[in-house]
Amino acid sequence: MVSIAVHWSRLKHDRRAAWLAFIALGLVLAVLPFLVDVGLGRAWVRVLNFTLLYVMLALGLNIVVGFAGLLDLGYIAFYAVGAYVYALLSSPHFGLHLPFWVTLPLGALVAACFGVLLGAPTLRLRGDYLAIVTLGFGEIIRIFLNNLNAPVNITNGPQGVNLIDPLRFGEFSLNQTQTLLGMTFAGGTLLYYVFLAFTLLIIFVCMRLQDSRIGRAWIAIREDEVAAAAMGINTRNIKLLAFAMGASFAGLSGGLFAGFQGFVSPESFNLLESIMILCMIVLGGMGNLPGVILGAVLLTVLPEALRYIGELERVLFGRVLVEPTDLRMLIFGLALVAMMILRPEGLLPSKRRAREFNADDGVLEQERASVYDASK
Repeated sequence: MVSIAVHWSRLKHDRRAAWLAFIALGLVLAVLPFLVDVGLGRAWVRVLNFTLLYVMLALGLNIVVGFAGLLDLGYIAFYAVGAYVYALLSSPHFGLHLPFWVTLPLGALVAACFGVLLGAPTLRLRGDYLAIVTLGFGEIIRIFLNNLNAPVNITNGPQGVNLIDPLRFGEFSLNQTQTLLGMTFAGGTLLYYVFLAFTLLIIFVCMRLQDSRIGRAWIAIREDEVAAAAMGINTRNIKLLAFAMGASFAGLSGGLFAGFQGFVSPESFNLLESIMILCMIVLGGMGNLPGVILGAVLLTVLPEALRYIGELERVLFGRVLVEPTDLRMLIFGLALVAMMILRPEGLLPSKRRAREFNADDGVLEQERASVYDASK
């Protein structure tokens, strides 16, 4: 992982190497679904699509947790809001079949409004107290979705909403196999390019936000909210903006999820999903965009790859000793524990976070003393 960080720092200072790396990465992303389909099967193209959805979710939560330092355990609620907005407006449930270029932005907008509703009462809360409140908010949304089927059936309750319209342009459905320019594209492949486009858009927005005055204000609040307020930062509006931006990205990915699956239910938006997304940004490197993307990819692909552990048991022992479902989650959990012990700052941490974890106490005390002496 040290070599990865070294190569990344070199790319940031060598513009020619950076452009060559970006071009190579673009070519790989363009042909990736075909390579995955040929090498691993069409089921893994579906996994690839889910990976992009989780990357979008992780980038949105990184704004709240990584940039602004606000611990949010109910983030999956905004994902649910976006998914249900798309499902209710693009299904036979209400008889509405609005196009996805209307329902996707609307879902993101509604999710952003919910983000502000969550952020407004929690402006004075931090740390564990904020985590408990946001956890409760996520559960409230899930319970509402589970029970809003009486006396007026709004969400169809635990049965969920099915027959959701896919992403399509007129009669051209992206969920079905289509032929373009003499080439045959499976439905999952076409959706991959749509998801990739939205993922790249969110990455671009996050990069611009990180380097903007708003991004620096978020980081200032994360480091010391009292000092940030003393420097003239409107902490209330900046924190609400963090909740709204993160929620809008979750709402957008929720709408894409609904169009991709064709079915949504409250069981898809439980607490474990929020914790998994939080693990992605902590494992990859909180506050660092490449690290967050890496964490999302690893924690989406690794559990699916461990499904083949049963075949490995048959090769080694001639039979399955432990059920793959149980063993893969055990290995997955042990891997997370090991990573947090050996590299608590994450796989690709930001420079500031790496210094915080790697500098010993004597160095930190010396730096504080030098700052104090200089201020005299």
